[in-house]
Amino acid sequence: MSVRVRIAPSPTGDPHVGTAYMALFNLIFARHFNGEFILRIEDTDQTRSRKDYEQAIFDTLHWCGIRWDEGPDVGGPYGPYRQSERTAIYKKYADQLVAEGKAYKCFATPEELAEMRLIGRGYDRRYRNLSAQEIGERLAAGQSYVIRLKVPLTGDCVFIDDIKGQITYPWADIDDQILLKSDGFPTYHLANIVDDHLMKITHVIRGDEWLSSTPKHILLYEYFGWPPPRFLHMPLLLGTDGRKLSKRRNPTSIFFYRDSGYLPEAFVNFLTLMGYSMPSDQEVYTLDAIIKEFDPKRIGVSGAVFDLKKLDWLNQHYLINCVPENQLWEKIKTWSYSDNFMNQLMPLVHTRIKTFGEFLELTYFLFVNHIPYTDTLFAPKGLAKPSSAMILQSILWAMEEKENWGRENIQKASFEVASAFGVNHKKIVMPLLFATIMGKWQGPPLFDSVDLLGKERTRARFLAAIEFLGGIPKKKLITLKDHWERRECASLLEFSSSTQ
Repeated sequence: MSVRVRIAPSPTGDPHVGTAYMALFNLIFARHFNGEFILRIEDTDQTRSRKDYEQAIFDTLHWCGIRWDEGPDVGGPYGPYRQSERTAIYKKYADQLVAEGKAYKCFATPEELAEMRLIGRGYDRRYRNLSAQEIGERLAAGQSYVIRLKVPLTGDCVFIDDIKGQITYPWADIDDQILLKSDGFPTYHLANIVDDHLMKITHVIRGDEWLSSTPKHILLYEYFGWPPPRFLHMPLLLGTDGRKLSKRRNPTSIFFYRDSGYLPEAFVNFLTLMGYSMPSDQEVYTLDAIIKEFDPKRIGVSGAVFDLKKLDWLNQHYLINCVPENQLWEKIKTWSYSDNFMNQLMPLVHTRIKTFGEFLELTYFLFVNHIPYTDTLFAPKGLAKPSSAMILQSILWAMEEKENWGRENIQKASFEVASAFGVNHKKIVMPLLFATIMGKWQGPPLFDSVDLLGKERTRARFLAAIEFLGGIPKKKLITLKDHWERRECASLLEFSSSTQ
């Protein structure tokens, strides 16, 4: 039996390092066993899925040197490879489960679901056993419904994970998962089972976070009468704080690492170290080398620490050993000193420098990854450090609500935050933004500079500044989020030496 593996990323945001991590190990597995690697796009979330995010998945995986045998951009015998183009297939199988009594139509309203959550429970299965007459009456009345999986109420689900061994979950702990939403689009749980079967996937290699969903998937295979694939759940990517890698605390977009000047070979080498060990604990090797030596038994069980110091060390090794001196300047120019970049920068500095020597003094912040922050920078008008951190976090939230991170939107976001906190935009918010982006209180036009810096490097500056300020404790973060959603944050501010 030929090995066939896949990844199914969602085009709902900038590509996460976890996507490259999973893609790499699926590619390595396929190439080692002379199999095939498939890319499938999970775009069933119609409110958040976008074509530019899909293209970003292709672009960033290509930057990593990852190529697939079948996919929406290259075709293949089992297409289409976008789930939004396969909805009729999913409806057919969902209806089959309902007809066989293995799934049911659930008419729970948003208000009912909110009430269930309020009393501390999930969905309470209240529509699981409606009679045919009751269902017919609700349908005749035009009531909206979803299709839910009918999960056994007793017993255990027992399955083998090829990394973790035997796993047992009591069915009583598994909810009646939604399979088909009221808009006719499937959830991940139905779509990925149907697609994996029809596309003849033999091994499902995915992150640890999907382990608890596997019983639902095993049950679906059983209900359809299909043999399940082998499952391998890879270790989670963790920050150096031991918590799951999160964009709230860490740079997680592949774009950040590309745009910060890392070599793709070093980045790929680094990702393969996550949860895997080569023989003799070798740490520097090519993708071809790990494909040749690969052994699934060497995949770790515990979480893998995503340590940027290790990435920096690896990248320096590759720079020294793989980039000749006579090619270094060309690589640096390609990274940041391209004609296109410089042509955008020149209008920002043309009237602000007296000599050429002042050019780098004015613009250095665009060419470095680490800004030297100071306490004074983040205390405009005597603002306390926790308050500065909350203002910066709120600007991040405001930006995430917008379509893009261009100059116009970050300017709007800064005014929204100034209004929500009841502070002077020019005297409080602008100095904090200059400090975060440039490490000083003046420089080229700020919002145009953010445009040049780019979304992910800008986000990383905000995260670094918030960390420098001591971070925001979880309870205070929840309080801040609540106040921000109401745009009423003034009561949270503290000033250390003067008022606004």
